[in-house]
Amino acid sequence: MLDWEETDSGLRVLDSTKTEVRVDADDWEPADAVDAIERPLDERLAGYASEIRLPPGLVFAHGGKADAEYTHGSDADPLELPDDEYLLDVTLNIKTYLKFSGSATVWKSEDYDHLYVSFPERTLVTFGFRSHHEEPIGTVTVPQTPAGVATAVTYSSAAHKTTGPDRSFPNLRGHPPRIAFGDRTEIPDGLARARPEVGIELVVPDEFASVYVAAPLAHYLQAELTVADRSRPVLRAPSAGVDREFSPLPAFQHEVADTLRRVFFLDCLVRNAGEFSWELAELDLLEELALDPAATYEATPAEQLGTYLDADYGRIDGDLPAWHLAVHVADEPANAGVLPYLLDSLSLVYRPESTELDKSELLSRSIDDFYRSDAADATAASPTAAEGFARSTAGEVESVDRRDPVLHDARISGWLADGVPIDVFNAVPDAYENRFKYLDETTGDIDVTVVLNDEEMADERATVSEIYRERSEDLPIDLTLHERLTTGELADVFESSRDFVHYIGHCEEDGLRCRGGNLSVADIGESNVQTFFLNACGSYYEGRELVRKGSAAGAVTFTKVLNKQAATVGAAFARLLIHGFSIQRALQFARRRIMMGKDYAVVGDGTHTLTQTDNRYSSAGRIEERDGAFEVTYNQLASRSIGGGYQVYLPDRDEMRLHGNESTFTLDTDELRSFLGRAEAPFVYDGDLYWSDELAKIVTE
Repeated sequence: MLDWEETDSGLRVLDSTKTEVRVDADDWEPADAVDAIERPLDERLAGYASEIRLPPGLVFAHGGKADAEYTHGSDADPLELPDDEYLLDVTLNIKTYLKFSGSATVWKSEDYDHLYVSFPERTLVTFGFRSHHEEPIGTVTVPQTPAGVATAVTYSSAAHKTTGPDRSFPNLRGHPPRIAFGDRTEIPDGLARARPEVGIELVVPDEFASVYVAAPLAHYLQAELTVADRSRPVLRAPSAGVDREFSPLPAFQHEVADTLRRVFFLDCLVRNAGEFSWELAELDLLEELALDPAATYEATPAEQLGTYLDADYGRIDGDLPAWHLAVHVADEPANAGVLPYLLDSLSLVYRPESTELDKSELLSRSIDDFYRSDAADATAASPTAAEGFARSTAGEVESVDRRDPVLHDARISGWLADGVPIDVFNAVPDAYENRFKYLDETTGDIDVTVVLNDEEMADERATVSEIYRERSEDLPIDLTLHERLTTGELADVFESSRDFVHYIGHCEEDGLRCRGGNLSVADIGESNVQTFFLNACGSYYEGRELVRKGSAAGAVTFTKVLNKQAATVGAAFARLLIHGFSIQRALQFARRRIMMGKDYAVVGDGTHTLTQTDNRYSSAGRIEERDGAFEVTYNQLASRSIGGGYQVYLPDRDEMRLHGNESTFTLDTDELRSFLGRAEAPFVYDGDLYWSDELAKIVTE
């Protein structure tokens, strides 16, 4: 769903996540005539202009009459489009298309802050917009049995907009249908028709654990998932001679992960033989496998699967990204309802396994991680910082017995099982459906509320408030500040519609400390706060209750925290979250700046994001000075859009890399200053974490 409004110089388009794209033209004139655009769209608009200005993005241009294709990414030179009928596909925070007739010039400003499309004269342009956000395409009803859940997973592939390698594009994978439980199977006619028959089946033992683990592979392959009285799962594609038997659990979960990673990333390479082709830096890897991309692209999905399974994938495995997300799910029947949301983000599913973690081991792990961290803060590492005053409390703090999880290869890990492990986001089933209730209001500012309930912590309030104010120069943010709220006033804050609440104060066994008493979240009617940070001692249980009452995700603490370190985490987290990092990624970066970072965690859906980022996807990097030059390592981190690619905006550097793979390049001082001036991202330099604009002043002095 999209809303739009005309501005003095063009258009402002917003989707249900309050993500926006601005279209500017000095001589803009709206038009009633709207051309057809043969793409899935949420909105079409048209107008006359001689030059259009957009946010910077990758451009794929198709000339209809000449059947010609052109691309423009980080190119320093303009792209000259000869006279033809064009459809421009622009990768922005909202998918954007431009359709027009005639010639045009596509170019970017010297600082890469804007993308321009210029015409010889005023030209009629039709815009098409589509939100990248997807909602479930319906609901399937199945018995609450392994066989019933397997049927639901089978029909999850009805959300894919295509078959074959192009399904690796994130915008061609929709959100799977919700799962409801009933006495009999009910598949809506539209979903039944939409599910493709690709000739692939995955048969697993008749148990929830095997169905959950197999679900991501079956979903991506668009396979029929069934259960049988057997101990070893098997993947079949009879028309292509595929009959691959897997090991029983627990080895099965690793074999599923390896198979999905192989199929997915080979799809990402082979798809470049199709209509939408970018010169990926990783394309040379196909030569290592002697794999013909054109022939593979034209093959059936079953034949493609056979080709991928026969390839010597181990030769290129280390050159492709680590998987972005894994969630450890207990094999309880009720957890089946969470599967559609995990499949939407192509999360791997593992069985949960953890061990006890005593206080001495926890302290040792925290310190080890701190000193290993590239983002270690030299100030926070000093003894004086570590001895900062704890947030005082008159009552007892409800600390949490943490466990040590057995985690597998993934950039972000979640936990949907008993126990409270470290190093994961603690998923709450309600969180995944709660996300959608915040999509009903597509207009309005992003409401950020800071609550200071202890004046001794005023410095943190001042710091984070300034961060939110600075960001409001780029995004429509409405900042509200409160001090010393009563229990009733704080309850009103949580029950009112807000996008983010940053609470600074104390938390005790009976709730969040307020003027005149403590507020237990269990006593409020419902939470209408989308995201939150309870930066107070031992706030874990209050945060979980906020998610159960209606929130999507939040940051919390496990035990008592030190004032100085809490302020350090609060400031870093505020800036990362408000610049478009997912809540788990923001906390991962922020807590690495202090010695006791494992005292902080995320509850709810850790992949949830609050705002859009300036780079389409959140980005981060490292910078090292060597022999008078600077070696830069840069990456874009896409927890929900695996399969996409990115380019670094540098002159004469037009290669694209898959999300999750690093780009490394060397710059002199002037080049680095220019790069950091437009990067809008955090970087590790000299053992500390800086935002790019801050770092530009430091490294170029």
